[in-house]
Amino acid sequence: MRSPRLAALELRKFGRGALPRAALVALLLLPLLYGALYLWSFWDPYGRLDKVPVALVNADRGATVDGKRLTAGDSIVDGLRDSKTFRWRETSAAEARKGLEDGTYYLSLTIPADFSRRVASSAGDSPETGALQVRTNDANNYIVGSISRTVFSEVRAAASRKASRTFYDRIFVSFSTLHGKTQEAAEGADKLGDGIGTARKGAGDLKDGLAKAAEGSGRLRKGVGELYGGAGKLDDASGQLADGAGKVAAGTRELADRVNGAATSPDARYVKEHAREIGEDARKVAAEARTLRRHLDDLPSAATTAKLARGSAAGAEVLGDSYAELCERAAEPPAFCPKLRKALFAARQSALGARELDTLMQNRNGELDAFPAKLDALRSGAEKLRDKAPTLASEIDAAVRDVNALDSGAHRVADGAEKLHGGAGKLRDGLGTARTGAAGLDDGLGKLRDGADKLQGGMVKLSDGSSKLAGGLHDGVRKIPDYGKDERDARTEVMADPVGLASHATHKAPNYGTGFAPYFIPLSLWVGAMVAYMLFPPLNRRALAAGAPAWRTALAGWLPVVAVGVLQAGALLAVLCWGLGLHLARAAGTIGFLCLTTASFAAIVQWLNARFGPAGRILVLMLLMLQLTSAGGTYPVQTSPGFFNALHPFLPMSYVVDGLRHLITGGDPAAVWRACAVLAAFAAGALALTAWTARRRQVWTVRDLHPELSL
Repeated sequence: MRSPRLAALELRKFGRGALPRAALVALLLLPLLYGALYLWSFWDPYGRLDKVPVALVNADRGATVDGKRLTAGDSIVDGLRDSKTFRWRETSAAEARKGLEDGTYYLSLTIPADFSRRVASSAGDSPETGALQVRTNDANNYIVGSISRTVFSEVRAAASRKASRTFYDRIFVSFSTLHGKTQEAAEGADKLGDGIGTARKGAGDLKDGLAKAAEGSGRLRKGVGELYGGAGKLDDASGQLADGAGKVAAGTRELADRVNGAATSPDARYVKEHAREIGEDARKVAAEARTLRRHLDDLPSAATTAKLARGSAAGAEVLGDSYAELCERAAEPPAFCPKLRKALFAARQSALGARELDTLMQNRNGELDAFPAKLDALRSGAEKLRDKAPTLASEIDAAVRDVNALDSGAHRVADGAEKLHGGAGKLRDGLGTARTGAAGLDDGLGKLRDGADKLQGGMVKLSDGSSKLAGGLHDGVRKIPDYGKDERDARTEVMADPVGLASHATHKAPNYGTGFAPYFIPLSLWVGAMVAYMLFPPLNRRALAAGAPAWRTALAGWLPVVAVGVLQAGALLAVLCWGLGLHLARAAGTIGFLCLTTASFAAIVQWLNARFGPAGRILVLMLLMLQLTSAGGTYPVQTSPGFFNALHPFLPMSYVVDGLRHLITGGDPAAVWRACAVLAAFAAGALALTAWTARRRQVWTVRDLHPELSL
């Protein structure tokens, strides 16, 4: 009898009564209950977190920043309510603590009283971190605590981003303000540089001007010194002039007095009244002088005049002695004494004339030689007097006027000379002061020139410094950002959350149940195979009793369970897809892969049961535990201890989980093909071992008749 027929006969036994039918139905539904219920309960737990009660304590008292009220705690509470992450229940701190202890709340979130103040302190001098307080109680549920840490990390990050936005917005506003002020400072530095350039040019002009002024002051000093010397000479000269003018005035005064006296004297009146007679007499004198000039050669000789002088002197002496004796010594002078006295006078005059004539004739002084010239002069003078005699009176009056005018002018000159002398003295004193001032001015201008030189050097350095200052400020303006509102908002958004996470899930599982289906489906199929071999013998007894070939015996015991397993897989897959909404990326491939999985698991369970009998069921259960812990169905197998990592590649469920993940959510089919090969190998190997076991079971032993353990 062929193996399929033997398998059909084996299955047909479950149609002979209600209990076998019920057992077969239970056998078909057991994997469905095992896998579908698990997945149903875990299908989407994160989508139902809003059912989890969580205590929310908002103790934030708020803060005032720049005159504005900041209530960061209220903002977080509003955000949490809108997020609907948990079932938030606002309560007091005491009730939250009590509820967390008795299990009313799975966890509590407390916003401290100084939360807003700490958030606002980020822009102050002493920034502090605003800490949210989360309390969990793992005695209520450990997973909720793990989920809350993830959720509150997002809450904390959102609150931090909001606080950071405010902080960075202020920084960017400060940048804009700083940019504007620096630009104003740069423009001011430019104007300062222009002003310093003008001042620098002015300092140069001042230096040149002061140099010229110093040169001029030197000349002024020398000129004032010369003027002072000249003023001294002028003072001396003006003094002498004043003295001379005084003397001249005195002389003219005396002359005027004399001339006026003479003009008003009788002689003058006589001259004025007898001018004609004087002219006539002058004419006569001229004539006599001319005559006398012609008769000079007729004068006596010197010997004659000497003899005449001696005789006249002797006669006068004799007459004098006689007069003395007769008149002066006599008691009573005789009456002729007056006449004698006249005679004596005449004799003495004659003697005097004779002596003078002798003297003249002797020509000891050259007077005789000069006498003709004197006569000529006398004649010439007499002739002039003769000619001017008719106008002599008017000329005397004119001379008086001229002399008076001269006197008046001389006095004015004397007064002017005195004033000139006084002015010259003041001029000398003033020039002395001016010379001292010119010297001080020259020294001062020299110092000013030195100062102007230093000022020009300082202005050069100041100009260079202002240029560097303006350049630095312009560089600073270019480096200091100036953001508009839109750009500031964009940058604030980036700076508040500079590192984003671009999450892109390849072949994403839409929910928790889809992600765990590759783990629970093989678990259900393994359990289904394990339970199936509790109802089906691993080796067909009819074939075994008939001495059928071992491989036919093995197939006859394997095919019924495979058929049941395929039905189990179909029922489970139908419920998951149409009942829970499981989406299969590769539906046909999934169906075929589950059939291969069922065949492989059935072969393995068959061999364990065939080879080890009742103990094999325990081994099947142990192998299930090992596969569940090393398949990496929940956490990556790398997170498990090394023992499970060592088992992972040698157990079929590891490849089933890997293959189903790529079939349900999609991905590289190589993993599926690799799993198929592994499962086929396991199935073939298990069948071979089962055939080998069947061959051995064709010979009954005492151990087979009396097994050590029976289940």
